[in-house]
Amino acid sequence: MLERCRNAKELWGGVHDLIDKWLNERQEVILLFCAIEGLDQYTPIDASIETKTKAFCQMMMDYVSAGHFEIYEQLFKEAKEFDDGSIELAKELYPKIKDNTQILLDFNDKFSNDKTTGEQLIELHTELSIVGEKLEERFQLEDKLIHNLHEAHRELVT
Repeated sequence: MLERCRNAKELWGGVHDLIDKWLNERQEVILLFCAIEGLDQYTPIDASIETKTKAFCQMMMDYVSAGHFEIYEQLFKEAKEFDDGSIELAKELYPKIKDNTQILLDFNDKFSNDKTTGEQLIELHTELSIVGEKLEERFQLEDKLIHNLHEAHRELVT
């Protein structure tokens, strides 16, 4: 997942400051995900697990919010301006991203609290696996959006 993030950053980093910042946030989400993914259900509950989980949830929500309220809006605007049919891809991909978002929001609601119980810690590992898959899926969808709605017009934009 981290390698994929680096590749996306190399392809589109620097093209637009907003996308650059967003891809940096994506990398932070992945690093924080890896920090708690390595913990197992037998790890004693301590402030470290709670802190890492809370930090992951916060960064993930910042990343998701930036996508919905900044990045996608800009990409859709660009696609409409160039009117080359790329907006159709956006209309196809956006509902998938929106469905994906709900799963991430549910995870955040469940695990971003201040006190993690033993039962939640056991659930954390199962749900973290699902979230990892959903993040990977999301990154692929977002990369498609960036590539087709921005990269295709990059020379015309710059």
